[in-house]
Amino acid sequence: MRYDQDALREIRARVEIASLIGQYVSLRKRGNDLVGLCPFHAEKTPSFHVHPDRGFFKCFGCGAGGDAITFLQRLEQLTFGDAVRSLAAKAGVQLEPENPATTRARSEREAIYEANRLAAAFFARMLAGERGAAARDYCAKRGFSAATIDRFGLGYAPNAWNALADELQRNGVALETAARAGLVKPGQRGFYDFYRDRLMVPTYATTGEVIAFGGRTLGDGEPKYLNTTTTPVYTKGRHLYALNLARRAAADRSLIVVEGYLDCIALHQAGFENTVASLGTSFTAEQATELKKYADYIFLCFDGDAAGSAAATKAVDVASNVIENAGLSVKIVALPPGEDPDTFVRSHGSPALTQLLEAAPPAIQVRIDQQVERLRAGFDSPAKVAPKAESLIRGLTPREEWDRWRVYVAARLQVSVDDLRNSRFLSDSANFAPRIRTAPSGSRHVAASVEPLSFEREVVTILLEEPRLAAEFGDRIEASRFRNEIYRRVYEKIVGSARHLTTTADVFGLFAEDQGVLELLSELSRRDRSSTVRYGDTDQRRAHLERVVDRLRLQDERERYRELSDLIDHQLADGRPVPQELRGEFEALVAKLKR
Repeated sequence: MRYDQDALREIRARVEIASLIGQYVSLRKRGNDLVGLCPFHAEKTPSFHVHPDRGFFKCFGCGAGGDAITFLQRLEQLTFGDAVRSLAAKAGVQLEPENPATTRARSEREAIYEANRLAAAFFARMLAGERGAAARDYCAKRGFSAATIDRFGLGYAPNAWNALADELQRNGVALETAARAGLVKPGQRGFYDFYRDRLMVPTYATTGEVIAFGGRTLGDGEPKYLNTTTTPVYTKGRHLYALNLARRAAADRSLIVVEGYLDCIALHQAGFENTVASLGTSFTAEQATELKKYADYIFLCFDGDAAGSAAATKAVDVASNVIENAGLSVKIVALPPGEDPDTFVRSHGSPALTQLLEAAPPAIQVRIDQQVERLRAGFDSPAKVAPKAESLIRGLTPREEWDRWRVYVAARLQVSVDDLRNSRFLSDSANFAPRIRTAPSGSRHVAASVEPLSFEREVVTILLEEPRLAAEFGDRIEASRFRNEIYRRVYEKIVGSARHLTTTADVFGLFAEDQGVLELLSELSRRDRSSTVRYGDTDQRRAHLERVVDRLRLQDERERYRELSDLIDHQLADGRPVPQELRGEFEALVAKLKR
């Protein structure tokens, strides 16, 4: 039976080969490797080497070598399939046999992996060559050593229209494949390189393949960063930069999360090799789930400015759901204003960052302190802050810790613990997570056509009262649209169980053991029934969801408008003509938005 290659890669990534072999062989450290007596032939001097970072073993006595699957297969005299199934069960990887459709998809992924591998090698050669002088100077200014450049596979995309395209063609890569990988773009005169005159930073999967690239301009040009969008091997918001390296360094089951890949590289070089980056996205549930495979404790270390604080708050909002359901602990590292992880560690040194990590407060404490500061600034009264703090305690901490945090909150607010314990969820702000504000209308970076919690609350409220509509709209309103993880989790569960739901009581039954969600649903149901502006009967509710779909489509069009506008500005700033296809798409989009 042939197994999907992605599943095999996942097994190899999750199984710690040193731990597996250590069950059979006494190993001792020698440099970066482990050595012991070979289990496959008789010897008195150890010649059996295990390479944990690279996931394979090699005996220099008998020549045996391979990965975790090979080792178990040979040692236990198993078939390949039996070895795979045994390790998959231990690693929690679900196996499915290949069929024609999965074979085609695998072939496409393999072709893209190869294109990315060749591109990374090309960029690395360009950085080391004559054309990479300016990029090497930039790396020197950032303080990156030659070893760091090599470890992270940094490279340089030359300032040429088709240097990479030509290189890929010479190596047998179809440019259509390169386009699906995000490396080239189709134009009037053929394909042209997507990245030009940029420092290139490849992103690796935990299984070792290059899956994406980030390109950083060497000067002050815009856009500052160009990143791979969604491809068959990469989904934005799902992967984490440097997790392939950091997971090996997370011996104490802790990981540091920063925003940018250059910050991440700087911390690795400073000795914090358990650092990953969120690749420029708000921290997502998928990323938190990925981290949970390798860590129990996460340190969020974002910029010490307003934008960084906003990002940290969003990250805590998402991570809170993971904490509640997976036991992941989150702490917030407070950098001084104006500092980012890179500048801080260069200016103050590794010991100073270590002190900040050791002093980092839990996420719940940071959120509570923010509410207290609002009180002190006169924004909220004690009567409003108390229920907010109580909702945070219930939403972000295990039930057995509620009383401990109530004591802390009561002391900060100078109220009694009984006042907190008796609080009710009195307003929107008490619904487990704070309202996420959209950017001002003038912002080009966040489309404000769908106000996050308002849109999410509308959809969940309608499906709560009319769950049969979930089957009709589940594919049209993607769960990834939901920014608030509580609403997202509720929505996903309703849609996933749509065939079995007919009444509001059925929806409540889905969350019978989740008291927090039940209270939220009760409040939403009460509002819908008591409000003078109701969503009406089934047809009115269906029409309202249709309007939500239209608003989301408009949001997508505005986001695409922003992307095209940035790309055209970049073309014109470089004195290059705008490709006709690009101009045509932009003009069509402008016409559509004017209607």
